[in-house]
Amino acid sequence: MHFDLTDLRLYLNILGTGNITAGAARSHLSLAAASARIRAMEASLGIELLERGRRGVTPTPAGKALAQHARTLMQQAERLQQDLAEYAKGVKGQVRLLCNTTAITEYLPELLADFLRDHPNLDIDLQELPSTRITHALRQGAADLGIVSDAIDTHDLQTRPFRDDPLVLIMPREHPLAQAASVSFTDTLHHDYVGLNANSALAVYLEEQALHTGSRMQIRIRADGFDGVMRMVAHGAGLAIVPLAAIQRGSLDEPLKIVALKEDWAQRKLLLCARSFDNLPGYARALFEALQGDSL
Repeated sequence: MHFDLTDLRLYLNILGTGNITAGAARSHLSLAAASARIRAMEASLGIELLERGRRGVTPTPAGKALAQHARTLMQQAERLQQDLAEYAKGVKGQVRLLCNTTAITEYLPELLADFLRDHPNLDIDLQELPSTRITHALRQGAADLGIVSDAIDTHDLQTRPFRDDPLVLIMPREHPLAQAASVSFTDTLHHDYVGLNANSALAVYLEEQALHTGSRMQIRIRADGFDGVMRMVAHGAGLAIVPLAAIQRGSLDEPLKIVALKEDWAQRKLLLCARSFDNLPGYARALFEALQGDSL
C-alpha cells in the first residue's frame, strides 16, 4: 500500500464533488495526474475504490472504508501542522468552513477578512453548500465548521445561534400578489420567478421546497447574486425569494414590494455547527470563537 496525503486529499475531493474532474480541480491537479493517482491507489490495494458512471463516481464498499480512514488521517495531519505552526514561522494552518448562500454573501465577508488580518498564519477554505450537505460533511469529518439553517436535522452535532435569517418574497409593486400581507409559497408557484444561479445553495433549497409541494418553480432567468436578482425583480421580470438581510443591505432606487411567506421554513435562523466545539483544532477553535462573538 503506497500512497501519500496528496492521494488521500484528492480521493476525498473526488468523493465530495462526485466526479474526478472536479476533484482534480479542487486538488489543483490535472485530470490526467488525478486519474493516474487513483489508478495507482487501486493497483496498490488490489481493489476498486470508485464505481464509474455517466453521472460521476461513487465509492465502493472498500472506497467508503478508505474515505473514513482518510478523513481521520487528514485531520491528524492538519492538527500536526497547526501544532507545529507556532514553532515554524511562515507555516500556515487551514480551517474548512462550509456555509449556505446567505451566510457567505451577507454576513461573513468583513468578519472573515478581519479574522484573517488578525491571524496571518491561517487560511480559510470557504465553500458554499446547501445546509443538508454541510451537516453531512461535518458528520463525515470533511469540514471543521459549518453555518446552516435551523430547518434541518442537527441532532448529533453541536450548534450555537449565529443570525436570524428570514426569507421574504419580493415583487414589483404592480404584481397581482402585491396586495397580500403574507403569501403561501405554493400560491407563488403559478407565477414567474427570477432565480439565483442554479448551483447556489439557496436555489437548491428553494427548488427542494417546491418539489415537496409537487410542483416546480417557473424560473424565467437566473442572476449571480442577490443584487442582480432584486434589480431584475424591480424592473418587472418576476418574483424572487431573498434573505431580508440582502434587502436591508441593498440600495435600490426602484421600490419593491416585500411580502412575508407563511411557511415555517422561511422564518429560519442560522446556526454555527460542528461535531464538537471543544474538540476543534486550535485555529478552527479561534475562528469559532470569533464567529460566536459576532453572533446576534
